[in-house]
Amino acid sequence: MIRIVFADDHEMVRIGVSAYLTSQTDIEVVAEASDGTEAVQLVRTHQPDVVLMDLVMEPMDGIEATRLITEENPDAKVLIMTSFVDDEKVYPALEAGAFSYMLKTSRAADIAEAVRRTYRGESVLEPAVARKVMSRMRSRPEALHDALTARELEVLKLMADGMSNQEIANKLFIAVKTVKVHVSSILSKLEVQDRTQAVIYALKHDLF
Repeated sequence: MIRIVFADDHEMVRIGVSAYLTSQTDIEVVAEASDGTEAVQLVRTHQPDVVLMDLVMEPMDGIEATRLITEENPDAKVLIMTSFVDDEKVYPALEAGAFSYMLKTSRAADIAEAVRRTYRGESVLEPAVARKVMSRMRSRPEALHDALTARELEVLKLMADGMSNQEIANKLFIAVKTVKVHVSSILSKLEVQDRTQAVIYALKHDLF
């Protein structure tokens, strides 16, 4: 049985959606909240499998509630169900830790299936939301360190640990000449002049 806490500030929406979901043989709405604050408290109490979350609520909205819930439990699965698909709602909700994002205009059966898929660990995004996310990913400039290979990241980490080329070679069981090639490639890809600048770049971008 998939246990759900459902948060929405419209009573009739809660009644209708809860009634439909509870009619499913594998879903149970264990608690309902009318705002984000209540949702956070109910999640603490009931430890549900999925949190079905509206976004526009007062005094605490669904974005802040999602952030608090996922901060307390990084594995929490929050499924947003809202009427909004604008950038001011979509991205903050996903950045707050929302696992899935659906619209209230979706068919009831689709909402139920989204609950099941979210429970199974599959992120479900309304098509309009998925298009927004993909568009942003395509337009996002690639970070310099994205070009580093796994081995180069490993060498960079050892550089940050203060190891010399010889020590890195001994650690990785490779030739010093190979280490020098990796270091040269790292400096080139990060567009820095020396090892110190490379390490500073790595620390600044939390690469380790």
